[in-house]
Amino acid sequence: MYSGRVSVGGPAAVHELTSLIISKLAVGPMNNNTYLLRCRTTGHQLLVDAAAEPSRILELIGPDGLTGIVTTHRHADHWGALADVVAATGAPTYAGIEDMEALPVATTHPLADGDRLTFGDITLQALHLRGHTPGSIALLYDDPAGHTHLFTGDSLFPGGVGKTWSPEDFDLLIGDVEERVFGRLPDTTWVYPGHGDDTTLGVERPHLGQWRARRW
Repeated sequence: MYSGRVSVGGPAAVHELTSLIISKLAVGPMNNNTYLLRCRTTGHQLLVDAAAEPSRILELIGPDGLTGIVTTHRHADHWGALADVVAATGAPTYAGIEDMEALPVATTHPLADGDRLTFGDITLQALHLRGHTPGSIALLYDDPAGHTHLFTGDSLFPGGVGKTWSPEDFDLLIGDVEERVFGRLPDTTWVYPGHGDDTTLGVERPHLGQWRARRW
């Protein structure tokens, strides 16, 4: 049974949905999560955050290659393996418009809030969540046969929003998370963060006021 708990050096955890298979792998010295999404119908695959340890990521991808690689934001611990994985697979790349110039590989598909990307029979929607970085994005998958699923990078974790470096950045991030995530998605939404364990919006929603009050 999928728990969302992985450790660096350990095996991937696999979350099997009706149309999508999600493999979660922990990599690198900062315990980053890398996610491989596979369309059950076509076998097409999308990688979220080629963070570190390219050999382990390429082993996870296997011989079927990639339809694309999404980088959730500009911080180097989330793209340390990007150049190597692109070189090995030739996959096109996706990133938020405001962050793409900081990445080591050219972004072939810039993403703005509300943009959709498709691989196989799977469609994801980009949510722009400003504050942790200017161009941070989350990826939303609305499973037609089940719950919604959200890949949040470093914008939302169990217990709070991501790190910010000014009061203005915090206000942006908490505002976007409240409006674009909690304001539109149900409590059953499964959250896949950039580090650490998974959570759901229902677990986190009661604490939004506390996060605002403590300012992190």
